[in-house]
Amino acid sequence: MINKVVQTASEAVADVFDGATVMISGFGEAGSPIELIHALIDHGAKNLTIVSNNTGNGHVGLAALIGNRQVRKMICSFPRTAHSVVFPELYKKGEIELELVPQGTLAERIRSGGAGIPAFYTPTSVNTPLAEGKETKEIDGNLYVLEYGLKADFSLVKCRTADRHGNLLYNKTARNFGPIMCMAAKAAIVQAKEVVDLGMIDPETVVTPGIFVNKVIEIANPLSENQLIKEERRYPWR
Repeated sequence: MINKVVQTASEAVADVFDGATVMISGFGEAGSPIELIHALIDHGAKNLTIVSNNTGNGHVGLAALIGNRQVRKMICSFPRTAHSVVFPELYKKGEIELELVPQGTLAERIRSGGAGIPAFYTPTSVNTPLAEGKETKEIDGNLYVLEYGLKADFSLVKCRTADRHGNLLYNKTARNFGPIMCMAAKAAIVQAKEVVDLGMIDPETVVTPGIFVNKVIEIANPLSENQLIKEERRYPWR
């Protein structure tokens, strides 16, 4: 009997190893799997390459993982946002690497990685510093930049509903990177607000089929990243 549900967040991330590439879904609180990220901090894996939309906010979630010196490199679109303080400070000191990728290109690189497409051409970043050192090609009179698909060892994803087979539904913008990150990772680890019995999810509405998911944990009352930032909380808690 297939059952991908695990009982603790620490069990969910137990296989993440030093030097792994980890994709983390986001758009801030909507899709940030904060409990899984905090479990990864406790787990202690280091020298990680993280693929995410941004670099986290405040001193919780992804920002806390970075602040705990567990991340070697960030691949993202928005390294600095309104409440990001940890990454900018470390980057200025030369203590963390950055690969800046336009948001649409980042999404397509991840999607391509999951779909088995090794590379693609895009007009985005033509004649900008982001195209320096990259192969270009003229097609039908237009210049394009070659970008490579992105894959990961693990992905940490937040969804609304899952069943024990790993079929997933998302809540609005939490759907942003989650589905493609599940496809692009060797092992997708998902936290769900609820885990329901088999048959309770209409197959016609499934966004991520269970074949792309390895572990699921139910987090019925996930932490509010925005509230933690407002309270100036820090993880590990202090």
